[in-house]
Amino acid sequence: MATWAARAEPARSPTPAAAPHRAPRAVPRERRVTGGVLWIGIVAVLLAGVVAMNVAVLRLNMKLDHLGRQRADLQAQNAALSSQLSSAAATPRIQGLAAKRLGLVQATSDQTTYCSLRPSQTTSCTLRR
Repeated sequence: MATWAARAEPARSPTPAAAPHRAPRAVPRERRVTGGVLWIGIVAVLLAGVVAMNVAVLRLNMKLDHLGRQRADLQAQNAALSSQLSSAAATPRIQGLAAKRLGLVQATSDQTTYCSLRPSQTTSCTLRR
């Protein structure tokens, strides 16, 4: 009979003693949209900053290139002026100008005087003829 009595009892369904089931918390839809728009705005501002930085670097590179070309031109002008200066200071040109403008002529060997500047003979100038 024990088996019949076990059958006679109604079967109990196991119910957990847990808290009642809650519905998922609803997140307001407007907040999600606002957050997405905020991130899109932040990314757009960052991209605009990157573009502005690249434009600034490009302008500086163009200015640097211009200054480099200007430097090369100035170095070429300096070389040309140095060449003109050395030709203007050349000995034959100076001798020619002295002869034409001042009437100077080059001294001959018999008109040349030599002085010995040894410490023992301080007044030893000889006239060479």
